[in-house]
Amino acid sequence: EQYGCGGELSHTHEDMYKKAAQEGFKKAYEAVKSGMYDVVVLDEINVAAHFKYISVDDVLNLIKAKPQTCELILTGRYADERIVESADLVTEMKEIKHYYSMGVPARDGIEK
Repeated sequence: EQYGCGGELSHTHEDMYKKAAQEGFKKAYEAVKSGMYDVVVLDEINVAAHFKYISVDDVLNLIKAKPQTCELILTGRYADERIVESADLVTEMKEIKHYYSMGVPARDGIEK
């Protein structure tokens, strides 16, 4: 499920971004706590926390509340140090080459 607003972030729409991020976080929290899923991915949640659309404390509470049977994957730049410390695995990816720079638009289900 996608809860972001899509496109580039704009300061003129911060309230809309915050509302969407919080709605998505609530749904993700429910999914994690339900025990119905083996894997839950919160794509770009670190960016949402960085811009204060979601609190870092809420993300930390989600990490603590997750069942052992669920893999929780948090993506995005600007991961708060407290989130990094709470994680079992942290990976930093570096773009070497991307087709977006050659004019290929974001694809549904992949980049958006």
